[in-house]
Amino acid sequence: MAAATAPPDTEESRCVLDREGIDALVRELRADGHTVVGPTVRDSAVVLDELAGAEELPWGWGVELEAGHYRIVRRTDGAGFAHSAGPQSWKNFLHPERVRQWTADRAPDGTMTVRKEPPSPVSFAFLGVRPCDLSAVRIQDRVMTGGRHRDDAYRERRTGAFLIVVECTEPGATCFCVSMDTGPAAHPGYDLALTEVVDEAGHRFLARAGTPEGAELLRRLPHRPADEATSGAARRSVEDAAGRMGRTMPPASLRELMAGSLDAARWDDVAARCLTCGNCTMACPTCFCTTTEDVTDLTGDHAERWRRWESCYDLDFSHLPGGSVRASPRSRYRQWLTHKLGTWWDQFGSSGCVGCGRCIVWCPVGIDITEEAHALHQEGLRRQDGREDGAR
Repeated sequence: MAAATAPPDTEESRCVLDREGIDALVRELRADGHTVVGPTVRDSAVVLDELAGAEELPWGWGVELEAGHYRIVRRTDGAGFAHSAGPQSWKNFLHPERVRQWTADRAPDGTMTVRKEPPSPVSFAFLGVRPCDLSAVRIQDRVMTGGRHRDDAYRERRTGAFLIVVECTEPGATCFCVSMDTGPAAHPGYDLALTEVVDEAGHRFLARAGTPEGAELLRRLPHRPADEATSGAARRSVEDAAGRMGRTMPPASLRELMAGSLDAARWDDVAARCLTCGNCTMACPTCFCTTTEDVTDLTGDHAERWRRWESCYDLDFSHLPGGSVRASPRSRYRQWLTHKLGTWWDQFGSSGCVGCGRCIVWCPVGIDITEEAHALHQEGLRRQDGREDGAR
């Protein structure tokens, strides 16, 4: 995890990298023993994968987003990070979809040997973390490493991970990080922060360190001191992105809104559209629920236990001897949304939503979390007005 003491973020501590500097960044991280993971183009999408070099970054690619819609599109400026959140998040690496927990083997004499799965020795460097996803990592840190239910497998992957955040200058149509106070500027928690600038002065990156490890790495890269033109362009690009969010949340306390909307009629409307497929929970960078499954070979002499992602949309998620607690799509969607925006506060001290918009994009019927929150807010206002009218 990032060091507790960060170097001061001053104009003197900033520098400018060009494409050669980004190439060197990936080389140095790999030389330090890190598995470098970042965005790349594959299967008509910008996905996260291990990078052998900076040339594999999605230079010149952007994305077109809407509810239930995702397309990659060519850009003319050659930018490498001018794309919004894709189908994956860093959760796929820190909290993988499937993890083997132990294996058991029975010998011919009937003795049984059980072996715990050893921890993964990988040391990650994440290049291209969006500010919203940086907030998601911090949320998962609280869930997985705090409290009574610590996840040692998560902690093993997270410890030593080097985080390079790239501030957002191209928000997508489904982004709403400003409403959740998670972007487009980077909050603390990174080792390095980059802001991509492409203008008449060229293609470059304003870089600043967030930890001593980040500062030490920057010193090893080819760079030049930050100039006012680059610093100003970077600042304006991020400020402009904040004013171009594609979505917003309603102007209300989402925690209080969810608590006061449990009987809202809007849940019936969304239930008529929701397929309860669980895509939103799979794409969400903070959803963390898991279950376990045991498998065996045909001989019965070898067995394994696997942990895999689970979704609150699954009927088995809340199954008791008398049946599922949440048998209707209405109750399951309501559980997800009220937990994500409301009762997450009670458990972990923050919202569980970071405004990345993935749940909107990857919903096959285009259900929009911001639209549902606005609808619940408006229904609450109408009910409030009705009560006030009846009191007069």
